Amino acid sequence: MKILVVQQKMIGDVLTSTILCEHLKKNIPNSQIHYLINTNTEPVVTNNPYIDQVVLFKPEYRDSKLAFYNFLKSISKERYDVVIDVYSKLESNLITLFSGAETKISYEKWYSKFIYTHTHIYVRSGETKVGLAIENRLALLRPILPEVNFIVQPPQIYLTQQEKDEAKIFLEEKSVNFSIPILMINVLGSSANKTYPLPYMAQMLDEIAQQGKVNLLFNYIPSQLEEVKKVYELCAPETQAMILLDVFAPSLRTFLGLLSHCNALLGNEGGAVNMAKALNIPAFSIFSPWITKVAWETFPNNKVNIAVHLEDFLPHHLEGKPVKQRKKEAANLYNYFVPDLFTDRLQQFLEAEIFTH
Repeated sequence: MKILVVQQKMIGDVLTSTILCEHLKKNIPNSQIHYLINTNTEPVVTNNPYIDQVVLFKPEYRDSKLAFYNFLKSISKERYDVVIDVYSKLESNLITLFSGAETKISYEKWYSKFIYTHTHIYVRSGETKVGLAIENRLALLRPILPEVNFIVQPPQIYLTQQEKDEAKIFLEEKSVNFSIPILMINVLGSSANKTYPLPYMAQMLDEIAQQGKVNLLFNYIPSQLEEVKKVYELCAPETQAMILLDVFAPSLRTFLGLLSHCNALLGNEGGAVNMAKALNIPAFSIFSPWITKVAWETFPNNKVNIAVHLEDFLPHHLEGKPVKQRKKEAANLYNYFVPDLFTDRLQQFLEAEIFTH
């Protein structure tokens, strides 16, 4: 059976959906699993043993209708038996349509459900052991794996020993002290409305530094350097002495190598948090007030990882506000989310995962 899983989106989404590839490969003998993702997310699926072929969706397919049409024709030629469209947007609707697959599965939407043979109504609230983002995805497998009892483990990133060794050499050359904890800080979110206020982030870093000596590495790209420097300048001198600003990964795969040597990742919720979890690195994540925690937090019962949200402490600021309104008011809502609210949880995380090891 030849199966195409479609997940164009960001790194966290791509990592999460590798769980589908794993269950398909394990439960369908002789299956061929192809995984369609955006080009920039490929590094997180490199060496994944449950993916037979990565199909890259290139930026040019969005820029040129002709290029996109030629891509659709190439999908048609593959003659897939099953397409599982996790992305469920216009591009993936067309990809599914052109595939000609006998079985086509996705989330139910009024404007596209005619394309699919099976649809699942996305569940947005309720009790969950592994996270609604994962449970909704697993529901897409039911039409072809109706009897399977899914035993869900966190998605994994597969690094080679050479990649880990090269990362360690790089860190040693940058004077990282391996005798004390190494912490990766996800200092900025993927957008302004997903970024914890910089003065608050600096305050959190000062709190960490007061607990003991650590190496503080910042996850950022060159275009974010000025913002990152602002956080550095807002930190106390004692904290600044622990920050190694010049430890910068030139590629995503290199970053993963560096992250594999860290004791933990802390900061804004996003792709970096998902990558840490996929490398079995403990994570302390701060959700944006407009993001629904129950929908996006994965494996909430895993005590190694802690996630905090304004809703955990001051829910009255969010009550009755739909997501669109929360998003509009994100900057104002963030102002209420002072670090003092979660200092106890931060210290609990540091004591359990950092300073007792």
